[in-house]
Amino acid sequence: MTDFPASHRDLLEGQGFATLATFAPSGYPQVTAVSFFFDEQDQEVKLSLNETRKKVRNLQRDPRCNLFLLDFANPLRYLEIRADAELALDEGKVFAARAGAKYGQDFTQHDQPGEGRVVVTLRPVAVNAVDISG
Repeated sequence: MTDFPASHRDLLEGQGFATLATFAPSGYPQVTAVSFFFDEQDQEVKLSLNETRKKVRNLQRDPRCNLFLLDFANPLRYLEIRADAELALDEGKVFAARAGAKYGQDFTQHDQPGEGRVVVTLRPVAVNAVDISG
């Protein structure tokens, strides 16, 4: 369990979005805006991704990633989570429904028939809470 700084927990608990960076097969970063879910009980940050996404393939090959949460009200404040990703099948898309509820969305609405989803749990190796606004 990771202790996320109290000063930046609002970024985890809010309805904001984050940027997820993974490594493409070329070795260059591949970056995408994503929604995320902070599991209060487990103190874990999780994502719901369609199993056909490039992000999933990147993480299966190399679990190192970076989740960057920018405070849009104060862009000089952010939370960076450097982590190893743990992927698990989302049986029955139960987690996708839970995460989607946070945003009032059905995350599975664009899944094609037969496509599954994975739960990506971030296992932080470093957490950097930054506020250079003064």
